[in-house]
Amino acid sequence: MVDDLPPVLRQTLDDYVDHLSRSRDLSGHTVRAYRGDLADLFTYLRRLGVDDLSGLTVRSLRSWLAHQQTRGRSRGTLQRRTAAVRVFGRWALRTERMDHDPAAILRSPRRVVKLPPTLEAADAARMLAEALRVVTEGGGPGAARDAAMLELLYATGIRVAELCGLDTDSIHFDRETVRVLGKGNKERTVPYGNPAGRALDAWLTQRPRLAGPEAGAALFLGDRGKRIDQRVVRRTVHRALRVVEGAPDLGPHGLRHAMATHLLEGGADLRSVQEMLGHASLATTQIYTHVSDARLKAAFQQAHPRA
Repeated sequence: MVDDLPPVLRQTLDDYVDHLSRSRDLSGHTVRAYRGDLADLFTYLRRLGVDDLSGLTVRSLRSWLAHQQTRGRSRGTLQRRTAAVRVFGRWALRTERMDHDPAAILRSPRRVVKLPPTLEAADAARMLAEALRVVTEGGGPGAARDAAMLELLYATGIRVAELCGLDTDSIHFDRETVRVLGKGNKERTVPYGNPAGRALDAWLTQRPRLAGPEAGAALFLGDRGKRIDQRVVRRTVHRALRVVEGAPDLGPHGLRHAMATHLLEGGADLRSVQEMLGHASLATTQIYTHVSDARLKAAFQQAHPRA
């Protein structure tokens, strides 16, 4: 797709991706997404007979976005692609590749907020109790590691990538906190409780049995003795929830949702939850208030005689 672009557009795409990679401190995933969005736009412009940025107009941008809708793109995808084009427009204007920014007046489609499925507190307790049972019955270092990962994910709500990136010195046992390096290389400190502390203690006594030459300082290790892979963590969470009857099939992000929802239901304030989750915007955290409200409404409708 990119190889078929006119030389000017192909070079512009390469320069823009280089800018994103070097100057904006974005993750590799975000850079790839922005590159794909812009490549799709340039390919569409090529079909319209456009060979350079002079053909990038409000009309052609709106035509491209309308084309996305006909292809069944979700509102979330359209919103991201609109944002990607706006970021590109500002860069192109600033670097004098265009003398005006046609993307500046684009509006993102309103995104329909879908409430994520969440885990009941009782189901979370059953999941963690079962993981502990396997450890106490001689499950070995793998079982101790899995129990510690599950406890820490649910206690802190950290992302799976953040969990995999933890080192042994990321845990402060005296303060019961974990130091996390999140998105945008932003560091935050998140508290955990006694159950997670006990599980971590148990795992660290078993860790030398798994540690291989490539273990380094990694807190959690895979069966091959090096830093654990995100896929292994996801499989661990799915497997742990399968043994809990009636629990939804969730991955690590589902435990993050559950932690935030249960905190708010327990009376935590939104700002504190935002800080623990590492959300840049409070609006991102507010979805969990909708989850709590929806659960309360469902309980009311089920139990109240005049619902």
